[in-house]
Amino acid sequence: MPPEATTPEAPTSEAPTPEAPGPEGLTPHQAAQWARRAGLPLASDRLDAVTATANHIQAVVATLRELDFGDVPPAATYAVEPVEPLDLVGPLDLEVSDATV
Repeated sequence: MPPEATTPEAPTSEAPTPEAPGPEGLTPHQAAQWARRAGLPLASDRLDAVTATANHIQAVVATLRELDFGDVPPAATYAVEPVEPLDLVGPLDLEVSDATV
């Protein structure tokens, strides 16, 4: 009988879900937990960089959520109008002067 091939186990629904980061930001330990849960290998020497990047993204998203767009319609409602090209028939008249240093 051939030995059974082993495959890496995917996270099960029974695995504890790491807590979502609070307003103070993500810790390296939490970043490692989230990476493990997503099935992404994360080397320990990359934890600080990944944590800093995730915290920056979270701060940008939080700022965007605070923006009040009021009556600004979605971009799909704007119509694009054709623009006439510039008429550059002749040479450009540029003044050239000698500069002394």
